[in-house]
Parts: sequence; C-alpha cells; structure tokens
Amino acid sequence: MELHIAKDPQQLSENLAAWISNYIQEVLQDQEQFSFVLSGGNTPKQLYHLLAKEPYQQMIPWEKIHFFWGDERAVPFDDERNNARMAYETLLTPMGIPEENIHVMRTDIMPEAAAKEYEKLLKEYFKDSDVTFDLVLLGMGDDGHTLSLFPGMPVVNEQKDWVKAFFLAAQHMYRITLTAPVVNKAACVIFMATGAGKAVTLKNVIEGTFNAEQFPSQLIRPQDGELHWFVDEAAAGALE
Repeated sequence: MELHIAKDPQQLSENLAAWISNYIQEVLQDQEQFSFVLSGGNTPKQLYHLLAKEPYQQMIPWEKIHFFWGDERAVPFDDERNNARMAYETLLTPMGIPEENIHVMRTDIMPEAAAKEYEKLLKEYFKDSDVTFDLVLLGMGDDGHTLSLFPGMPVVNEQKDWVKAFFLAAQHMYRITLTAPVVNKAACVIFMATGAGKAVTLKNVIEGTFNAEQFPSQLIRPQDGELHWFVDEAAAGALE
C-alpha cells in the first residue's frame, strides 16, 4: 500500500489527475484498451473536472478507455443522486466519450436484474483474464464503507458474486455494487479521502486491526495489483 498526502482537496485532485494520466498512458503502451471504474459521491467531482480539461483532454487517449461504475443508487438517471449522471456531467459528456465505451449499472430495471446483467457484462468483457479492471477509483465514507459495502451488511461477506443488489433500509433505497472479490482482481485500486471527519476512520482502516464488518474498506486488498491512498492532510491527521 502506498500513501500519498496532499495539502488540501484541490492539491489532492491535481496530484491524482497527473498520476492517473501517467498511469493510463503507461498501461496503453502494452494493450489496446483501458478499463476504468468510476466512483460516485462528491469527492471525485473536482478530479473529473480536471481530467476533462487541458492538459489531460489531449494527453489521455480517451477513445481507448472503457468506463464502469463501482456502485449505483437505484434511482432514475435524471435523479441528482445517480452516480452515472454525475460522471456524465463532469467527465464523459465534456470529453465526448462514445456510448459503446460507457457501461452503466442500469436503474430502469429491477435492481437484482441490473446486478445480474452487470456481472454478465463484466465476465464477457474480461473473459478468462486473471485481472479485471486496470484502475478502480474508490471513496471511503466516514463510517468506513466503500462502494456500497456498508458496515454490518451481508454484502460485505460476499465471496462468489461480482455484483450484488440489496435494499439499504437506512437510506430507503436499493443499491447495486461491485463486491470485494472482483475489485481485488484489479491491477490498481485508488482510494480518495478528504476531511478531518474521516481521520479516525482512516487510521482504523489503514493502521488498525482487521475488522471488515466494522470497516469494509479494509476488504479492498488487490491480490496482485497496486493499492494507493490519496488523502489530504486533514484526513491523514490521526495517522502514525
């Protein structure tokens, strides 16, 4: 695991945009396509805006990137809580990404059906490869959740299915999420975390005893890939 600490969220986003750009270009020297899992929430918005501007607008070969999602709220696309909508507005539409390169978790069918369809799509895309995504971008909640893997939920312990749907009573909605096994087959996973509100949780996740029931972010440990944490000074405040 590699830790990258920036002064504030702006610097973190700038550092990460440069890192991602370099990484994409390196990987595409050896292969034709690049698979990128996007994160929802507020933390990556600034990053997406930066990636959609110069110099990255020209530096990154966008036509070779296929976009996926780590999780989705089962709300219509035009609902502002929809993760895909946020990514379209900040990155995909400004960059003119072709629709055939965009693989959303559907919210216009039943959540369980959407989860099964997404898993089928992933298994067809990756076929028999030992590695799944080239890059997975994740956030971490104040409670230690990542993706839609929330503390105490059965989905945290899922070992077989790559994608699951479940009803989250605390939010009165269904969630669709990648599970730990498919993410842990990725070549590279990046967590973003900002703000003092995450400092104690971040300390527990990185330096504490393994307790994935309480801190599901601890589940994300790529088998043969890289793991990076990009955090600001406020989030890193409690680390040793």
